[in-house]
Amino acid sequence: MAELQVEGDELVLHLSRTEKLESVHGDLRAPLSAVRSVEVLDDAHEPADHGFKVGGRLPGVFEVAVVRTSGERLFAAVHHDTPRGVRIDFDGTDYDAWIVGCADPEAIKGRIEER
Repeated sequence: MAELQVEGDELVLHLSRTEKLESVHGDLRAPLSAVRSVEVLDDAHEPADHGFKVGGRLPGVFEVAVVRTSGERLFAAVHHDTPRGVRIDFDGTDYDAWIVGCADPEAIKGRIEER
C-alpha cells in the first residue's frame, strides 16, 4: 500500500512493487515548500473516478494511476481497504495534486502541515 512520508524537506509517496507495476510509475517526491494545501477526503476514490487514466483502476476497488481531469494532472493511489485519504495540492510540481488513501488521514495531514 502507498505510504506518505516526510523525508527532510521533501514529501515522498512510496509505492509498493504492485502499485509501481499498476501505475507504470515509481515513487513520487515533491518539495514540502510546494505543498499548497492538504485536505482530508472521506471518499478518496471519487476524485480519481473522473477523467483520463493511465494505470490500474477497478472503480470503487482501487485506483493507482495518473489522472487527467479538468485541466489538472493528478496521481491517485487509493484502495478498497483505505477509502478515506488525503488530497495534497501542489504549486510548481509535475502533478497538481496527489490523492492518497490512508488509514488515518487526519494524522497524515497534521504531519505534513507541521513541517
